[in-house]
Amino acid sequence: MNLKTKSAFVLSTLLVGGAVMAQAKAPEPDYTLGYNIGAVSDYRFRGIAQTSFDPALQGGVDFSHKSGVYLGAWASNVSWLKDYSSATQGTYELDLYGGYKGAITKDLGYDVGFISYLYPGNNVATNANTQEVYGALTYSMFTFKYSRAVSNFIGNASSAGSQYYDLSANFDLGSGFTLTPHIGYQTVPNQTNNQADYTDYALTLAKDMGNGLAFTVAAVGTDTKKEAGAFYTDTKGKYLGKEAIVVGVKYSF
Repeated sequence: MNLKTKSAFVLSTLLVGGAVMAQAKAPEPDYTLGYNIGAVSDYRFRGIAQTSFDPALQGGVDFSHKSGVYLGAWASNVSWLKDYSSATQGTYELDLYGGYKGAITKDLGYDVGFISYLYPGNNVATNANTQEVYGALTYSMFTFKYSRAVSNFIGNASSAGSQYYDLSANFDLGSGFTLTPHIGYQTVPNQTNNQADYTDYALTLAKDMGNGLAFTVAAVGTDTKKEAGAFYTDTKGKYLGKEAIVVGVKYSF
């Protein structure tokens, strides 16, 4: 082998080896474990104020297995149990959830699971702890989710079977910005004149700052009635479904 041929052989070997190395991918981990902590200026659950328009500190942990199985826990301070239900105990919410995510086609995914909304120590006449099952379909940037309570719903008597329909979209605006419009519809059975049923809506702009830090600003509202004595007006006369601008920050790690 002359020097020219040998040089060409070495060069081609290096190129092929480099291409193989470039194509090699790190193996997918069996599972991931993530944490998050953040704050919002006004904690809203399906459009209804949970902290009487005051800030909330929130955080959670999520476990995801490569099979599609996931588990998680999330917590936030709340005040609605005392402000709305005249309870003397119950100052925070703890959500425990688990489910399974998968794909039907390249663009169509699904998510089914169970969530328990817990309010430790609450002494509402009808226990506020609530359990729901849910299912969701995601196509491209659109997601439709259906949730159904298998217990009484958020402290309302005879309210098992409450349902929530949730339609949202996720638009990538570039430069770390995401725009998420949402509309939802909540039903609560066995309430006089269906006074607990309502529609909520939101438009959220998020900015991913990198390194796990994100900021959000959202315009939220509902079509609930706001007169005194209405279902979503608390014992202090505060209308919990009013329109508002909510800002938030979250750090994930």
